[in-house]
Amino acid sequence: MIRVKRYQTPFMRSRRVLAIMDPQKSVKHLSKFLSYVLGRRPDEFGLVLDSNGFVKIKTLLKVASEEDGWKYIRRSHIGELLIVLPNPPVELKENFIRAKSRDNLPQPIRVDTPPTSLFTCVRRKAYPRMIEKGIFSSGDSDVILSSNQQMAIRMGKRIDQAPVLLTIQTRKAAKKGVCFYRTGDLIYIANSIPPNCFTGPAIPRRKEVPEKQDMKKEEKVERLPGSFILSFDGEKDQKKKIARKKRQKEIAWKKDRKRLKHAKDKMWPA
Repeated sequence: MIRVKRYQTPFMRSRRVLAIMDPQKSVKHLSKFLSYVLGRRPDEFGLVLDSNGFVKIKTLLKVASEEDGWKYIRRSHIGELLIVLPNPPVELKENFIRAKSRDNLPQPIRVDTPPTSLFTCVRRKAYPRMIEKGIFSSGDSDVILSSNQQMAIRMGKRIDQAPVLLTIQTRKAAKKGVCFYRTGDLIYIANSIPPNCFTGPAIPRRKEVPEKQDMKKEEKVERLPGSFILSFDGEKDQKKKIARKKRQKEIAWKKDRKRLKHAKDKMWPA
C-alpha cells in the first residue's frame, strides 16, 4: 500500500509546532519580558512607575501591543503566568502590576540643565484649556515628558488616537520655578508646566452658528373639569385648500386665454 504524504503549508506547520511546544516556554518568555519592562528599563517603553513601582495593567497591555511579538498579550496571560510559575517575577494589586525585583530600576534624578526642548502630548479636547491654565496631569501623577519626539507621540497615542504634540521650553519653565527630573535616558517628569512655556498648533476656529429664532411659547390654558378646547385647525386647512384651488383655476384660465389668442392670430393674418 502506497502512503500519500500530505502537503503542509508553512502556516499549518507553525500551528503544529505551537501545539507541540511546551506551554511553559511561552510563559517563561513573557516572564522575561515583564521583568525587563517593569524591573529594569520601563523608560525604554515610555512607562513611568509610581513611588511603589506599580503601573496600571491596562497601560502595560497598551505598551505590549506596541511591541512586535507581544501584541497578543492579555490580562489572562498574566494570570496564567502567576499560576504556572512557582516564583513569578511580578505581583498584582487590584488593577495594578509591579515587578518583585526593583533594584535595577532607574531612579528620578533632578536635572538643573535639561534639554532646551522637551515634548509631550495632550488630548485634543483638553488642549484649549491647557493653553490658558497650563499643563497639569490628572490625579497625583506628574507630567510625563520626553526628549524624543517619537517617544512623546507614542505615549500620547495611549490616551488619544490623534494627540496634540507640544514643545516645552524648559528655560522659560525653569525661570517660573518648574523642576525637571530625569528617569532613564528619554523620560523626564515635572509637577506642571505653566502657560506660555510651551508651543503647539493653532486652535481651529469654531464656525459661528446663527442663532435660532426664539420659538413662541404656547400659552398654557387651565382646563376645568369636564371642559374641552375647540380647535380651529381644520377650518384653517379647509380655507387654504379652497384658496389654492382658486389660484390654480385662475392660472389655467389665463393660459387658455393666451393659447386661444395665439391661435386666432395665426388664422387671421394682418
